[in-house]
Amino acid sequence: MTNERMTDERTSDDLYVPKGATAGPHYAVDIDPKRAGWSHCSLRVVELEPNGTHTFTTGDSEWIVLPLSGGCTVRTEGGTGGGAEGTEFQLLGREGVFASVTDFAYVPRDARVLIASGAGGRFALAGAKCERRLPARYGPAPEVPVEDRGSGNCARTVRNFASADAFDCDKLIAVEVITPGGNWSSYPPHKHDENRPGEETELEEIYYFEIDGPNGFGYQRVSPAREGGSDVLAEVRTGDAVLVPDGWHGPSIAQPGHAMYYLNVMAGPGDERQWRICFHPAHVTSAEGYR
Repeated sequence: MTNERMTDERTSDDLYVPKGATAGPHYAVDIDPKRAGWSHCSLRVVELEPNGTHTFTTGDSEWIVLPLSGGCTVRTEGGTGGGAEGTEFQLLGREGVFASVTDFAYVPRDARVLIASGAGGRFALAGAKCERRLPARYGPAPEVPVEDRGSGNCARTVRNFASADAFDCDKLIAVEVITPGGNWSSYPPHKHDENRPGEETELEEIYYFEIDGPNGFGYQRVSPAREGGSDVLAEVRTGDAVLVPDGWHGPSIAQPGHAMYYLNVMAGPGDERQWRICFHPAHVTSAEGYR
């Protein structure tokens, strides 16, 4: 990790991204490496009206098209090799993020992608700058590993649709977490901002939130792991995001009576695609229940 990253102070004004702050003509959320101030991770949310379409080029990044609500057709074209030419997937999708796991589509770098939805819907595009061009693929919902993690008021459900050991990508790691109302997740606080072989991997991370119920909210904490590190305490609502370039992140706290959803998008510069984390030493006794 560079000295510049270690001393670059990031505060809530930089790292908390409220709903609408990055909205544009094509996306309700549009966070790219330039906006985030890092090198790899991106997140977009596209909202389609019935019979709506959206086209984008993947550039130097790999992407997963993940339905948040509704279903769609995903078609990839262009580029050379990798099996991307003329590939089409029908995504059944879901009613909403709290309803169920969803199927998804992986689309490679250097391709043109069309998303079309007859009934309309909302679709997350989780991306990461990458080197290898892998083939376009379909991820069936029944094959998504679902994990119950933690216990008591730290219990939550993790949908490991693109975790490092569940689905092949070059750099991208992405999972969904459902935290019941009143519970804590992303706890104990942990970090992954240094490359320490066998112990910790350097990964940027985006948290994208949705809260069950029109008046629901939650809280997200990111605390410095070193002098001048990232420092965030944000009240989060549906459509908000928090950027985690470094530091201890957690807990994520759900308001009683309102379940919390977040999509985690991660990637980093390491040669191996791994998720290795270091727990906060002050909370290490709590780490036994983390997995």
